[in-house]
Amino acid sequence: MKKLFVLTLIAGLFTTLTSSAQDDKSKRVSPPAVAKETLASGAAVTIDYSQPSVKGRKIGADIAPYGKVWRTGANEATVFETSKDVKVEGKALAAGKYGLYTIPGEKEWTIIFNKTWKQWGTDYTEADDALRVAVKPGKAASATEKMTFKIEKSGKVSLLWGNVVVPFTVK
Repeated sequence: MKKLFVLTLIAGLFTTLTSSAQDDKSKRVSPPAVAKETLASGAAVTIDYSQPSVKGRKIGADIAPYGKVWRTGANEATVFETSKDVKVEGKALAAGKYGLYTIPGEKEWTIIFNKTWKQWGTDYTEADDALRVAVKPGKAASATEKMTFKIEKSGKVSLLWGNVVVPFTVK
């Protein structure tokens, strides 16, 4: 009888903790999103992220400050995954999962692929970087309130947010 009581107590506690954790995720201000595409090369690329909103703030000053490592999203680290070895802006990146970080700038953004992908977004360690590439941001054709990633079959990846577009190629 004691075993049954203890097992019931443990099951009830686990159910409460699990539903609490799920409730926390569903109440987040920045919603989750996923961008997926199988490239012409056959590599499947997925970016799993949370979408912060601009909300009238200035990118580079109020949010995603210029010159500082930014988690490129909200909540947990944004995860970039590729099923095959690829080249990002011509530089080799092995198949696998990576934390995707950036260093925003007015004239240049650094895209960072970090070996530690399963972590809270602000827990970044430079020593774990697998690859860094520099790209030129541009002015978006139209404003995007919630940060959004687009992946094209050609390998063009675009981060769209506010009036900014940050493109990079994955081949």
